Amino acid sequence: MGTFCSVIKFENLQELKRLFHWGPIIALGVIAICSTMAMIDSVLWYWPLHTTGGSVNFIMLINWTVMILYNYFNAMFIGPGFVPLGWKPENSQDSMYLQYCKVCQAYKAPRSHHCRKCNRCVMKMDHHCPWINNCCGYQNHASFTLFLLLAPLGCIHAAFIFVMTMYTQLYNRLSFGWNTVKIDMSAARRDPLPIIPFGLAAFAATLFALGLALGTTIAVGMLFFIQAKDRIQYYQLDDVFVFPYDMGSRWKNFKQVFTWSGVPEGDGLAWPVREGCHQYSLTIEQLKQKADKRIRSVRYRVIEDYSGACCPLNKGIKTFFTSPCTEEPRIRLQKGEFILATRGLRYWLYGDKILDDAFVEGVSRIRGWFPRNCVEKCPCDAETDQAPEGEKKNR
Repeated sequence: MGTFCSVIKFENLQELKRLFHWGPIIALGVIAICSTMAMIDSVLWYWPLHTTGGSVNFIMLINWTVMILYNYFNAMFIGPGFVPLGWKPENSQDSMYLQYCKVCQAYKAPRSHHCRKCNRCVMKMDHHCPWINNCCGYQNHASFTLFLLLAPLGCIHAAFIFVMTMYTQLYNRLSFGWNTVKIDMSAARRDPLPIIPFGLAAFAATLFALGLALGTTIAVGMLFFIQAKDRIQYYQLDDVFVFPYDMGSRWKNFKQVFTWSGVPEGDGLAWPVREGCHQYSLTIEQLKQKADKRIRSVRYRVIEDYSGACCPLNKGIKTFFTSPCTEEPRIRLQKGEFILATRGLRYWLYGDKILDDAFVEGVSRIRGWFPRNCVEKCPCDAETDQAPEGEKKNR
């Protein structure tokens, strides 16, 4: 009930601006088209309401729509939960295991990360989802996962209605040579005839909605599979790393996220850990990985100006059509600047612009993508075999 009230009140009206983004606009548009067309097709042409099956079918369609929208808006407006500004661990000695966020003026709690889109440190951050225009994290993980489950199920039901509507309406009009196939077509025989005939416009709209439903089932279903499967990342250097927040049982892990009250266990800052680990085991390993990644970074010098455009026309056709499909920013470059690249694609690189004589972590950092043909390796780095992640594969 508390979750529902927070959605109605929105707690902060500024959250309404999340709706005015291409992700929610497309997502809500797809939901509206599929649900509306499924109800229209079902009532007018496939399964009338005066039958028991038609009534149950119509109620199920409404149920899918309500549950999908409820979990969608929960995930969007309740949000992931943010690390309090100025937060620091109760034991001051524990700060040596944590990274400090200059933007939030706070230490990053275990499992939290700073989101450049939300401009806050997010508790148990999973990722920033453009479809809800918010992060997926501690508070909305359950709602987001339920949305990913319910959306494909609802779309499968809608797709069935679309297919059966087109089939039953075209059965008596077109001959496909299926005379030997015996199918119960009682649903197609309507007495009286439908108020609105199933014409070309209705066929085109139903076909379009079917495409959206099938596409959503595949795309969102894949996202649900990624969320539902074992997503534990094993950080390995020389020794096997044991993930501290895996309680050793899928059921125990499940109960931390999905509760009857709708509020996940814990406070988002401290977490139960398995035997032999402590709160900062993962943080320490991440710091090791980050230091190792910094060592493997390559320094580049800018040889050509770049405006920061997402798909630059003046950098070549291949660069234009292979622009990274991500909301991560592009950085403006000027000839003579230096870049520290940490990963890359065939025609694009990702890294930090070096604004100081010596790069210092967290100082004057500008990070993003830039075209590979705008830079060249510094002589000291060109002589080594080290390269950003993905570069060796593309040579």
